[in-house]
Formats: sequence, structure tokens, C-alpha cells
Amino acid sequence: MRVPNSVVLPVGTHVDCCRQEEVEKKRHDIMAKIAAMLAERRSILAHFIDNLEGSEEPEFYMDQWERLKEMESCTLTILNLVAVNCTDHRDIKKLEATILEHVKNEELFPEVIRVLPPVYRQVEAAIVDIAQSEEMADHGMMDLQYLLSKLSQCEHLANLGRELLQDILRYLHRIGLVVWYEEIKHLENTVFLQPTFLITMFKLLVRYRLVQQLESIS
Repeated sequence: MRVPNSVVLPVGTHVDCCRQEEVEKKRHDIMAKIAAMLAERRSILAHFIDNLEGSEEPEFYMDQWERLKEMESCTLTILNLVAVNCTDHRDIKKLEATILEHVKNEELFPEVIRVLPPVYRQVEAAIVDIAQSEEMADHGMMDLQYLLSKLSQCEHLANLGRELLQDILRYLHRIGLVVWYEEIKHLENTVFLQPTFLITMFKLLVRYRLVQQLESIS
């Protein structure tokens, strides 16, 4: 919801635990809840923006207003939910084919037709090698300057500069190979070469009905 022009493909699992009519019912229910959630978000953002614009001294809230307007302008494309049975290899292949079909859609992903300079591919390959090396910690976190020094050790990347590396990291972040939160001050110098580590960490911290679970503890 905070990334411009995001595309989300909802995936429903455990189809093998449901009857076919239940699958369709749940599919419609999930998509309806997503639509309601997005509508509520737009309403809340509009409410906050109206409050700031209607305040007695709106100039004091300009930073907040600009951030809210930026969030309001973020478009979010929700694709049709794909229901899969994770125990059936054919369903996994079906999901893979669906993802590839969407990724090749130039309207959804204009980057697909972008011609990249050779150095982008070279840096991408070198980062994959670093991430898979035995010296890489499981968390995959690396200081940006240290990453630059490691890449510069490659003969064909000896002249790689920090500014070019940052441009390449933005591209690699967009395609999901790495995660780099350059807009967050405390994380702008940290590159996550193993995005799956973040997924594992978030699964431990972000849970369904987490607030209710915490409130239930005396």
C-alpha cells in the first residue's frame, strides 16, 4: 500500500481441505474484503488530509500533508486470487505459470521491456554470488559501503561507483532480488541480500489478530 504502482497477486492455499463450492465462496469473500480494506484506507487518508487542510495553522503540518498525499497517490493493482493445493505439484506449476503470465504483462510491469546496461547484469550476478557464498551470514544483511568494496574486487566492476550501485540497487529492489530501504534513515546504509530472512522475521512479529492476542494477556 506504500509502494507506487504495486501489483498484488493473492494466493489461497489448502484447497485440498475444501469442497469446490467452498473454494469459490472463500475466493469471493477474500476479494470482497480486500476491496473493502482498500476503500477504508482511501477514506481514512482523505479524512486525515481534510483535517490537516482544515486546521487553523496548516503550514505546521505540511510534512504530514505531503506524506499523506504521497500515500494517497500510490496505485495498487489487485489481481484475481489464485487458489492452489500445495500438496499437488500440478497446482504449483499452475501458480508459477500464472505469475509468469502477469510478470510479462507490459501494462502491469513496464520494466519488463526496459533494456538494461550490461553492468546491471554484472552487478546482479555478483550480488547473487556474494549472497550464496559461505561467508554470508544467514540474515543476509550487509553494509552498503562494504558491499561496494566487495563488488569492486571483481575485475569487471573495479570502477563501480557508489552512485551507480545505488541506481542498480533500486532496480534490484524493485524486482525483489534484494531489499534496500533507502528512504528509512536508520536502514539507508544496510542492504538485505536475503529477502527471505525478512519474510521469516515478519512472520514471527506480524500475526493475524496480533493486537487482540496481546490485549488478552493480563
